[in-house]
Amino acid sequence: MSKALVSIQNLSKVYITGDIETRALNGLSLEIREKTFLSVEGPSGCGKSTLLSILGLLDTPTSGAYQLAGHQVASLTFDQRAKARNEHIGFIFQAFHLIEDLTVRENVALPLTYAGTKKKQALAQAEDILERVGLSGRSGHRPAQLSGGQQQRVAIARALVNKPKLILADEPTGNLDTENGNAIMDLLTDLNRSGATICMVTHNPEHANRAGMKIRMQDGAIRTH
Repeated sequence: MSKALVSIQNLSKVYITGDIETRALNGLSLEIREKTFLSVEGPSGCGKSTLLSILGLLDTPTSGAYQLAGHQVASLTFDQRAKARNEHIGFIFQAFHLIEDLTVRENVALPLTYAGTKKKQALAQAEDILERVGLSGRSGHRPAQLSGGQQQRVAIARALVNKPKLILADEPTGNLDTENGNAIMDLLTDLNRSGATICMVTHNPEHANRAGMKIRMQDGAIRTH
């Protein structure tokens, strides 16, 4: 049996604005094993985005424990979190967040550049990943020269380039038409079969059914598996 890559126990997140207390996560516990493809569904405001932010070390829980690859990460410093995020986590967003002034190749190489990889090596690794997602012929283009589906492939390549342990996908097909959305889901499914661990938030039931593990959230907690 594969090891647990993510283990969270009794996780809570409370936001306080003035006299108003909002409980985004409410005692949530979850384990994601290596090579799992997990989909997270639920209505708006149920805590999906908060969960993804905490898993991605972009936010901290109010209480509870979070282990990533066997290491407690909830109490890491800002710099330690940034380092762990760059080394272990790849992000895919609904909005592609590509830099328009950079080429496709340069966009994909960014995580490596931030990690201190020499430019020549970073660009070479970016080319390898672009070939994997079927965009090797577009590496010199600017994002505006690509279709929405191609831009999302670039975003996926950028998420993969530092060989992350965990890929977090937040509505990765939300801005795409049906054909391109299905193509992106095919790519994510293939990546999972190749050994990638993926946690995907989606409102699309068909796309959720592609995952080997499904959970549904409501009121900051997991209601169904």
